[in-house]
Amino acid sequence: MLFHVKMTVKLPLDMPADTAAALKANEKALAQRLQQEGTWRHLWRIAGHYANYSVFDVPSVEALHDTLMQLPLFPYMDIEIDGLCRHPSSIHADDR
Repeated sequence: MLFHVKMTVKLPLDMPADTAAALKANEKALAQRLQQEGTWRHLWRIAGHYANYSVFDVPSVEALHDTLMQLPLFPYMDIEIDGLCRHPSSIHADDR
């Protein structure tokens, strides 16, 4: 199942810089691993915001939930999710 996910990060202003740096480094490592595995299919930064648009490829809504909950920055995110399906007018034979 494909999901379009918007993640907006809102770190506390009083978070120590070293704590924020560690969270970001751990987030990057996990995001890159999930991309290599094919779970996190696309990742785009939203210009001018500490936010991204992503496409996840997971077997279920529960799997998406579990994946997002693993993210080190999850406690500091506002997340919006939309399920995706092929459009009948698409010229592509697959979902890539």
